[in-house]
Amino acid sequence: PGDTAMSLEILSTQKSFGGWHKRARHHSNVLGCDMVFAVYLPPQAEQPGARLPVLYWLSGLTCTDENFMQKAGAQRMAAELGLIIVAPDTSPRGTGVPGDPDGAWDLGLGAGFYVNASEEPWQRHYRMYDYVVEELPALVEASFPVDDRRGISGHSMGGHGALVCALRNPGRYRSLSAFAPIANPIDCPWGQKAFTAYLGAERERWREWDACALIAGAGERLPILVDQGEADGFLESQLRPQALRAACEAAGHPLTLRMQPGYDHSYYFIASFIGEHIGHHAKALRAG
Repeated sequence: PGDTAMSLEILSTQKSFGGWHKRARHHSNVLGCDMVFAVYLPPQAEQPGARLPVLYWLSGLTCTDENFMQKAGAQRMAAELGLIIVAPDTSPRGTGVPGDPDGAWDLGLGAGFYVNASEEPWQRHYRMYDYVVEELPALVEASFPVDDRRGISGHSMGGHGALVCALRNPGRYRSLSAFAPIANPIDCPWGQKAFTAYLGAERERWREWDACALIAGAGERLPILVDQGEADGFLESQLRPQALRAACEAAGHPLTLRMQPGYDHSYYFIASFIGEHIGHHAKALRAG
């Protein structure tokens, strides 16, 4: 663990709500490139012997760690409740890491979809699932005053990522939520484009990365909180919360799906409800 922590380079530090927001860079063996992530350490992290729970936040298409940390306003509640927040990037980056040759924003850089790619030219670097589930938490747990109480949340593509990471790893996370997740990627244009590129044309393999397909066989029934704006321009074509509701009802999986009138897909929407999500996670993470 010491060697892992030593490889961490702190890029910037800002005081926030009595705690500290830090950006850090490290070399990812899983992704084969350097990665930047953000961590918010609440004031409680400075207490002697402190070990705090962690909420992992997965961002959406085109985002980096900065969007959530700057726009969501999550630090206020995290400081009150003693919760560390970790926000990774959304894809590998750097020289030699392939991006979409057409320059599209929904594939390649900023669009890793939190899967392990099996197809060329993506398979060497695009293993965001292994990075988010295994490598980054190991680094965080070696470098910061945290324990193994983990929650996971995210927005849009990151909401898809949060659902898939939790559903594929029973017992690894104690809490789960999402904002406007791509709930059924095998049945929407964003998901079909990304999965064809990263996973190949065999649709049966896509089911391993689709929340609606995973819920039936999930190894635990971790309650899911989802907020979805009714004025979201991507609601019907890309996000398909009704498919998630149907899958949860069929499997008896606890889902709280809150349709929010007037709200769109933006961080104005996320900031409006992030406090309730932080509270949802803190309650589960601090129990027991």
